[in-house]
Amino acid sequence: MKNNTIILLMISVVVLAAVVYTMTGGESPEDYIEKIEAERERQFKFIRFNYESPLTEEQKQSFTKLNFYPIDPEYKVKARLLPIEEKKMREVPLTDGTKEKYLEHSWAEFELNGKTQRLLLLQALDEPDKRNFFLAFADETSAVETYGGGRYINARQDGKNSITIDFNLAYNPYCAYNPDYGCPLPPKENLLDIPIPVGEKNYGK
Repeated sequence: MKNNTIILLMISVVVLAAVVYTMTGGESPEDYIEKIEAERERQFKFIRFNYESPLTEEQKQSFTKLNFYPIDPEYKVKARLLPIEEKKMREVPLTDGTKEKYLEHSWAEFELNGKTQRLLLLQALDEPDKRNFFLAFADETSAVETYGGGRYINARQDGKNSITIDFNLAYNPYCAYNPDYGCPLPPKENLLDIPIPVGEKNYGK
């Protein structure tokens, strides 16, 4: 009986490892976590030291860390890329009351929390690489644990009809640190009715 239990446990561990391996795009779990942590360190150094940082010099003096949720590979999803046939320009409102124009390019459709989710991918008019997209979203953590104006992901097409969206890499816009900046707000299509408890938390929380 004990041997059977041990065998079942070993099988479960192997299956779980295989699932995590698939979710992390063929990387080992350790390599995936190391990659995310390295990106977080890069973000911190940029915000703390770079001259283009949104922080004022006074803020930089007391700035010691960025706040993140724990890394969860389940929130790295492979999405179906559904191009919009009749692409239109959209004037996206900014937090300072102005607007910026983006191209409505495609939908990213994926499964998360047992439901099909869909997000609108926008593209900057001056984007030189047509595989890169701007993804702004808000979710049920917004204005609670994360910035009320939403978070961003730099999304890049990685297949003919697919794109990987890693919510562990969700980051705050500049206006989360300094209200003097004007930042694009998520389009209404990207207001998720589920929590996304990964990525960057609100500044100062």
